Order: sequence, then structure tokens, then C-alpha cells
Amino acid sequence: MNANTTVRSTRRRTIRIAAAALIAAASLSLTACNNDTEDTGTKKPAASAESSTGGSSSGAQGSDAKTGTKTGDTGKAPSSTGGQKLADGSTAKIDKLGTQHYRLKIINDGAVLATLEANQSDAGLDANGMYVVLTLGGEVHSWMGGEHSGPGTFKLAGGWKAKVTKVGDAHFRADIIGNEGSVDGTLEANGHDDGMVANGVYIVLSAGGVISAHQ
Repeated sequence: MNANTTVRSTRRRTIRIAAAALIAAASLSLTACNNDTEDTGTKKPAASAESSTGGSSSGAQGSDAKTGTKTGDTGKAPSSTGGQKLADGSTAKIDKLGTQHYRLKIINDGAVLATLEANQSDAGLDANGMYVVLTLGGEVHSWMGGEHSGPGTFKLAGGWKAKVTKVGDAHFRADIIGNEGSVDGTLEANGHDDGMVANGVYIVLSAGGVISAHQ
């Protein structure tokens, strides 16, 4: 083997070693890339899981908030106590709005003809000659007839008397007088009718000065 042959052999070995080194380096690079990809893939699901947990927590809070709102609304929403026939054949639909707070709708052929609300006190209505009292306990009483037109003093059912005075336009007051001459109650119809129940006697005073009572 001459010198040239030795040089060529050395060069071939050097090239082979360099190629092997390059292959090894490429393998290390690919391994590193794969490891990075696997790490990234592992971290992403973890992040998604955290995000999902956060979303679920927010959703639960939203559900609680909605439940609270619904509970509050349920407390405020009217609860119907059913219908009741009135003296003129129409129907009274009574809704409970709260403690000693009721609303009455007079309905005929599906149409609401009038609304009466008793809130912490009795209420009354002159509905074209039919008189209706809604008590603060949600009881309804209706009748027809028995009218007196004020001003004046009139005998009422149950032994009561009513002294009706005109205060102003569409404003009348009725003092309800007992057997001993004392004023045991007052109705004030100022722009709207008023009513009350006195020892089982139902009384309505209209804003036009008409008073009627029924036992």
C-alpha cells in the first residue's frame, strides 16, 4: 500500500465517521423534537382540564344564582286561589300576591272587566250596580241592590249607620256608626271605590257617593 492509498483510506474513514456523526446528531434532534411534542401534547390536555373545571365551576355558580332568582320570583309571583262566581254571573279570579295582599279580577267571557286589590286592608268596588268586597284575607263577597246615594245618613244592614259626606269631586267619605253612636270605621272613596267588612257586614262606598251594605 502506497502513500496515496493510505491517504484515500483515511479520507474514506473520515467521511464515514462524519456521516455517522451526522446520522447520530439527526437522531438526537428527532428524539428531542419528539420529546418536545409529547411534552406539549401532555400540557395541553392539562390546561384544557383546568379550563374545563373553571367553566364547570362558573356554570355551577350560574345555576345557583338562577335557582336563587327563581326562588325569589316564586315568592313574589302570584298564586291563584281559584275562581268564584259573583252575583251577576261573572267570575272572580283571586291571586295571592303576599301576606294580606290579594288581587281580584272580574272575568266575563274571557275578558277582564275590572280589577280589585286588597293590600293590608279590605277593598271594595261598585261594578255597575254589583258590589264586591275583597278582604285582606282573600275572601270575596258580592251582592246587588241596597244602594243609598249620599250625602246623608243611612241605615245599613246589621244595625250599622253610615254618614256619607262629600269632600270634593269624586271624593266621598262614610263614617260607619255603631249602636252606641260611635264611629267604628271610615270609608274613603277618593277617585276610586272603597270597601270593608264590619262584623260580617260588607260595605262599599263608590267615588260617586253611593253606599251599599250586605250581610
